Parts: sequence; structure tokens; C-alpha cells
Amino acid sequence: MRVHIGSDHAGFALKERMRAHLVSTGHDVTDVGADSEASVDYPVFAKAVAVAVSRGEADAGVLVCGTGIGMAIAANKVSGVRAVQASDPEFARLARRHNDANVVTLAGRFIDAEAAAAIVDAFLGESFEGGRHAGRVEQISALERP
Repeated sequence: MRVHIGSDHAGFALKERMRAHLVSTGHDVTDVGADSEASVDYPVFAKAVAVAVSRGEADAGVLVCGTGIGMAIAANKVSGVRAVQASDPEFARLARRHNDANVVTLAGRFIDAEAAAAIVDAFLGESFEGGRHAGRVEQISALERP
């Protein structure tokens, strides 16, 4: 799977661990930064990942900041992106199955690499169920249109 990954300074260490994990599990990973723990603005990296997902350059995105919340808010501003902050593998699975989520965000200051890997694996291992959920996702998509 083609995965774009990004973080701010607060998520940098966990992003590095997730990048290595994704590569080791066979994913094609593009890292959009940050490149260190020096202070940066998270919307820059959220936009880079979200735009790649929206354009079809990535099948999914992974974003990490201190809480994952700011990244999710920023990524969701890009048309076609359904980003979810997940703190549990089951939330990640359900977001993919029921909401066709295509970006997962993680809390770099609150979860360890093992828990994050379980969340990312659950997220990437699921697919959209469709069915009754398809109409709801279409209603969400309609909110993006004027």
C-alpha cells in the first residue's frame, strides 16, 4: 500500500518509528516531514499528506502530532479526506469499515510505538464495507460541495 506519513515536532519520534514499521511490513512509504524535533507548524504536514491522499498519490495517510487532534482537524479541510484520530485499534478498524477513513492520526505524546503500530496495522488492514455506510459517506462528501 502507498502510505504518506507526516508529523510535527511533537510527533516526530513516533513518526520515525511508524515509518520504519510501515517499511518493514512492506508498505511503500513517503515521508513528508518533519525532519526533527525543532518546532514546526502541523498544518503544513497535514496538508501535504491529505493532498496526496486526495489526489490518489497515496492510498492512505498517517499523521502524528502531540494529540493527533490538530492533524485530524487540518487534514479534514482537504476535499476527499476523512481523517480520524484513533487511540485504539478497534476505532481505527471501524473508521475504515464504516466511514471509509483514509487518514489516521496519532497522539505522539500519549501512546507508545507498540500501541501506535497496532492502530496503524488495524487501520491499513481494513477496507470500507460499503452497503448502508456508503450513503452516509456520500452525505459526508456532499458537505464538501458548495
